[in-house]
Amino acid sequence: MKTDFDHIESLYWVFTQLCNDDCDHCYNDSSPFGARISKDDCFKIIDNMPNKIDRLILSGGEPMADIKLLHAILDKIRDKYQGQTQIMLQTNGDLLNTKKLQALIDKGVTRFDIASIDRYHKHAGNRLMELAEIFESCGVNGEDKDPLVDSENYLTDKDLSWGYWGANEEMWIGGNWARGKALKNDIHYKNPDHNFCTILSGARNFLGGYDDIPNEISIQLWRINPCCPGTHFPMGDARQEKVADVLQRASQNIVFKALNDGDPLKMGKALGVSEDEAKAKNDELGNICLYCDQFMKCHKDEIFDKNGVKKTINQDAISN
Repeated sequence: MKTDFDHIESLYWVFTQLCNDDCDHCYNDSSPFGARISKDDCFKIIDNMPNKIDRLILSGGEPMADIKLLHAILDKIRDKYQGQTQIMLQTNGDLLNTKKLQALIDKGVTRFDIASIDRYHKHAGNRLMELAEIFESCGVNGEDKDPLVDSENYLTDKDLSWGYWGANEEMWIGGNWARGKALKNDIHYKNPDHNFCTILSGARNFLGGYDDIPNEISIQLWRINPCCPGTHFPMGDARQEKVADVLQRASQNIVFKALNDGDPLKMGKALGVSEDEAKAKNDELGNICLYCDQFMKCHKDEIFDKNGVKKTINQDAISN
């Protein structure tokens, strides 16, 4: 596990839930009425981010639906990281044109992912050829079409590139996380044997120590999470605390260590919940994220204090 949390490989930040679309599967309830936070709060969050981040992914919502805020965030990021962090933008592409694309490039974005090529989004990929022409007109390479998930693919010396994907069955998000509108509309993935924790955007390796998956954390508006779906209670508030301090606390908490290992069914061992009991509850709920939620709600006082994640849970209580 990492000991220096002031340097992380990847940070995924949903800075707005405002969106021009209103997809049935959206895990964070983004819509034209989606939640927003102020520019001042966004600047506080950037100030509290680790001093070194290899890759920073900006997402929504639809980032370009809040274009003035997006530009202000990019300027603030450039001031803090001086071009040493690769900036990636996830967008549905609906609002993108040549002028807007060039402005984003000028402000430091080097990777663009069109995350809307699926049956749930409004255009469902119908704009893909038009987008390809827009990217080509600004010199953005389209050869790396798949998401850049390997460390060697998000080094800061990479050229401009773009790719596309969506909530398709072959993608990790194709299962539809049991969150937001996917849960409300009953289109979330129902398979208790599928462990979201072990795959990209899951909690595995958010504290480091593994080399099979990027070391990535998520901030949903201000909520510091070990994964993109987010735990029922966040680990901390990025407006008020240094992210590195929150991760340091989490690294001393056996529940979050189990998530870092990608073993959510082992979260309760120190709290008297056996793995067999956890598996039975997970089978009943039919989704590992729902089990994680239920576990944290039942054991909130044992896991969290008023400042977020408790500093320690007695590790002597764990048996081999």
